[in-house]
Amino acid sequence: MPSSHAQFVWFFATYVIYFVFIRLHHMNNNTIIENVSKILIISSSLIMALLVCISRIYLHYHTITQVFCGAFVGILFATFWFALTYLVFTPLFPQIVTWKISEILLLRDTTLIPNVLWFEYTNTRQEVRARSRKLVSMKSQ
Repeated sequence: MPSSHAQFVWFFATYVIYFVFIRLHHMNNNTIIENVSKILIISSSLIMALLVCISRIYLHYHTITQVFCGAFVGILFATFWFALTYLVFTPLFPQIVTWKISEILLLRDTTLIPNVLWFEYTNTRQEVRARSRKLVSMKSQ
């Protein structure tokens, strides 16, 4: 008591919901594609959480009360952790990445970049082009 499966899955689903509504700005505008992707992410997280809870009861591993308590604890801790991360750690992170240990660990602050995957893709392509030009110019000498 309570169900650890319910705790985990509701923690995950709740955190995903907060992240999608508050932090995720995939294309920086509210297009239909962005709204549909948000709905798909949230609905799949909720369906997964419900299916896990139903399976715990169906397989007689837990009672309904244990599953509800697990879900409540998961939602509570996800809310606490997201608030702590969003309100405390995120504002401190620009200072943390200036520390020497952060440089050694290659930590970087990407909180202001709306789509990190696209950013890294374009920067990698630029670096490859620059290095290939440099390699070609070195070979021609």
